[in-house]
Amino acid sequence: MGELWSKMSRLYNRSASWSYPRNYGFYVSEVRGLFNDSLSCCVNSLLQSFSATTELLDILNKWNPSAGIKQSNIPLQLKNALLAMRDSSHPAPHRDLLKSLYHHAISRYTQQDADEIFHIILNLTQKQMPEPCLAQEIRSLYEIKVETQVKCSHCASIQRCPSSLFSLPLAIREGENTLESCIDSYFQLQNLADGEENYCNQCEKKQPSTHGQKLVSLPLIMCVHLKRFRNERGFTRKLFNKVTFPETFNTSVFAAAQSENVASDAPRADEHYSLYAVIVHIGFAMSGHYTAYVKQAQDQMWCYANDSYVKPATWADVQRTYKGDNTAYLLLYRKSWNSSG
Repeated sequence: MGELWSKMSRLYNRSASWSYPRNYGFYVSEVRGLFNDSLSCCVNSLLQSFSATTELLDILNKWNPSAGIKQSNIPLQLKNALLAMRDSSHPAPHRDLLKSLYHHAISRYTQQDADEIFHIILNLTQKQMPEPCLAQEIRSLYEIKVETQVKCSHCASIQRCPSSLFSLPLAIREGENTLESCIDSYFQLQNLADGEENYCNQCEKKQPSTHGQKLVSLPLIMCVHLKRFRNERGFTRKLFNKVTFPETFNTSVFAAAQSENVASDAPRADEHYSLYAVIVHIGFAMSGHYTAYVKQAQDQMWCYANDSYVKPATWADVQRTYKGDNTAYLLLYRKSWNSSG
């Protein structure tokens, strides 16, 4: 099925080139449709979320690229694409970015995973940004800081290992799920299985232990990855189970997940996050398609972007991605500055 999808898309894109089909609406207020080139629906949908992340363009606009910078430079082409998407007369705003991604990281006519490509774009943007301060700003915009804690069940000493994520990977259980239940599951303390005892420096030998993740800090932009693909016996299948998520939520849902050593930038219980973009996966694990819902900044109305086709949408439309064939895969939340304090 994946090979057939690939062949059909190759034929479609060769015949369509970079001209827009006349029967497609490709610009609705702030949201710009993007032509599908060589199965680029994944990048197209992610670009809609990057375009709606005005803070990212604000950082990129602080940078004045030198004349000698390579045209394959990802932050350069990402900046150009985001600026061109704001110009409805531009015929192909992301063509050069796609060429750069094909050069560096991804293959044409290949189905991509949105979370993987999200990380690739951010990592390359940070790595290839020649100004270290701006590279750190890009990282900090999305960086979720966590701490792995392994606690000895005998002496109660704790070994800590800090790490960071660009997206919070939440497993989905059989049956119905909520965003809060998935968060609770991710940060739930677990006993290491028999035979997997951890070496305790205090006891100077392997001991039964507990293992868990603790939250250290949340960024301005938080990406949540709903892990809908599961590998079983070498075969990847998609989970169609229901996962409800709110349009806004309070950071009190992370209260039990916070580290004992609270950082200065740790989330307070009264902070809020608001959903502004949803990357949707349609279809099955081996033959799918990506689209996006984006909330416009000016009027706070939702829009739906399916490659070149863009139309107005509602929160009720977004809620239909809770389950089924057309399901939310990545959720982009922004910290609300109108929270108290």
